[in-house]
Amino acid sequence: MSRLTRSTRTLVAALALGLAAPMAWAAPATTTAPAARAQADIVDTAVAAGQFNTLAAALKAAGLVDTLKGAGPFTVFAPTDAAFAALPAGTVENLLKPENKAKLASILTYHVVPGSYPAARVTTLDKATTVQGGQIDITVAGSGVKVDDANVVTADVTASNGVIHVIDKVLMPGG
Repeated sequence: MSRLTRSTRTLVAALALGLAAPMAWAAPATTTAPAARAQADIVDTAVAAGQFNTLAAALKAAGLVDTLKGAGPFTVFAPTDAAFAALPAGTVENLLKPENKAKLASILTYHVVPGSYPAARVTTLDKATTVQGGQIDITVAGSGVKVDDANVVTADVTASNGVIHVIDKVLMPGG
């Protein structure tokens, strides 16, 4: 079995457990942070959720799996399979081609912020600088949070090397 396949299974299981009960953005951080007990890294946690298969494939194609399995910490604004499916027809297939590896890596690293930013911390920001080098805009309205034009649909999915916030759109640098 390939490493990605094992990682994908682990991520699917972890995300399924972690995403079953979305947390409210306004909720204060607890002193018994689940991050201290998280066993799986960001990649394995995402794969375990079952709704990030396209993201996992894109990370592999861009050569970023090992990076996001690294020490971190990282904050990942993770688009779901549905978010990738909403892109114009052929976009994902085109980005997964070897000749587009650099462009794909740029898009994916635009979803990653160095450091750990749980919801309570994200809501205090207007912007965050991504690993890609661009800045994402963060807007808090009521109990919702937007990152650029994507809605955060689930916050604070903890991993051993950071945190995942699930979003409903793929973020595009400069877009």
